[in-house]
Amino acid sequence: MEEGKMDENEWGYHGEGNKSLVVAHAQRCVVLRFLKFPPNRKKTSEEIFQHLQNIVDFGKNVMKEFLGENYVHYGEVVQLPLEFVKQLCLKIQSERPESRCDKDLDTLSGYAMCLPNLTRLQTYRFAEHRPILCVEIKPKCGFIPFSSDVTHEMKHKVCRYCMHQHLKVATGKWKQISKYCPLDLYSGNKQRMHFALKSLLQEAQNNLKIFKNGELIYGCKDARSPVADWSELAHHLKPFFFPSNGLASGPHCTRAVIRELVHVITRVLLSGSDKGRAGTLSPGLGPQGPRVCEASPFSRSLRCQGKNTPERSGLPKGCLLYKTLQVQMLDLLDIEGLYPLYNRVERYLEEFPEERKTLQIDGPYDEAFYQKLLDLSTEDDGTVAFALTKVQQYRVAMTAKDCSIMIALSPCLQDARSRFAFSVSVLDLDLKPYESIPHQYKLDGKIVNYYSKTVRAKDNAVMSTRFKESEDCTLVLHKV
Repeated sequence: MEEGKMDENEWGYHGEGNKSLVVAHAQRCVVLRFLKFPPNRKKTSEEIFQHLQNIVDFGKNVMKEFLGENYVHYGEVVQLPLEFVKQLCLKIQSERPESRCDKDLDTLSGYAMCLPNLTRLQTYRFAEHRPILCVEIKPKCGFIPFSSDVTHEMKHKVCRYCMHQHLKVATGKWKQISKYCPLDLYSGNKQRMHFALKSLLQEAQNNLKIFKNGELIYGCKDARSPVADWSELAHHLKPFFFPSNGLASGPHCTRAVIRELVHVITRVLLSGSDKGRAGTLSPGLGPQGPRVCEASPFSRSLRCQGKNTPERSGLPKGCLLYKTLQVQMLDLLDIEGLYPLYNRVERYLEEFPEERKTLQIDGPYDEAFYQKLLDLSTEDDGTVAFALTKVQQYRVAMTAKDCSIMIALSPCLQDARSRFAFSVSVLDLDLKPYESIPHQYKLDGKIVNYYSKTVRAKDNAVMSTRFKESEDCTLVLHKV
């Protein structure tokens, strides 16, 4: 970043999450990512620099090794003029969602991360002066826990995402339960993947966004966001997907455009190279749990039709979904089995607080840190070393469960065999905090208990209805 040429008017609000806010340059394909903090919580400039550098190092030395250098863009830490940051903060404030304004952008340190703008990322294959479409998907956890430490039987049948939906709707986070189930997307079965992607398009929540030339055209900020309008989306997509049936407008055209989008995304998600070392995890991390989630509407519809569980085609080992799933499955013990090990590490740190740095809990996230993650043993020898390895693996797995996949598409002129050139990248690869583990343990219990209560209530209602029908039937027969 050139200090003398920083102009806040050249940057615009791009988006934000719980811990950071992103602005994009109007002309260049770069973004700046700033940390956010509650108003009463301040950190020194040195602490903020180290926090950002840890994010860069983790992406470079750990996630790039697992997922491949083509998919991971870790960026660099830059120092900006404080006056530029303050003016930029004022400029974008009105564009921020109200639900995100409980935290403030860091305007005191001057540090930020500079990264490529993946919604506009162009490679040599992309046609110049052509529109670029970018689909951002947050696929979430793609497997059902297989650990023997799980005490809630429901967790062996229903995935975390589908259970969490009920609690989120009950607390007002979202208006209605999504039909999307991550296990359908990760199945490798095209029919299930199509259903999953259409479900995301119907109820995007914060799991899907679509950008056109870097501008958000489709997505949901919170429960107050308007209902998804497929007709408007189809209007944006027409330059990319011309319906084969030749219809220029109307519901048939909309469905054809959406269908084409879903098919293209599926093909991209199933493509890939063999770069990256996620394969080193494969021998110990096969699909050990159920292949379907009982709460998935796709699976339920098959059962209603008297069909067996849907076919699982399996993901190609070179594709990003496969690699992401492998990293997610570093969660070998589930939070129920992990929490006692976390407590073991905590007791050790209480006795020897100076060892925190040696244990690399707060970094450095280097090659040595990465190598320790490859130990897939689950036999507890009672040591702090074993407990620490499982805790670090869990943190990395949780990072992969919450990452976003960015698919950039552009009309392809050079390759006659394909209508689109594309690039695939991964976002949101900050290592999950060690301190968040107790929260995850409590949240897990809350999600499972609420879902179990909901299911029991539905079962009781069904039984009550059947009992009443039986009584009515008996009464009629008695009268006869």
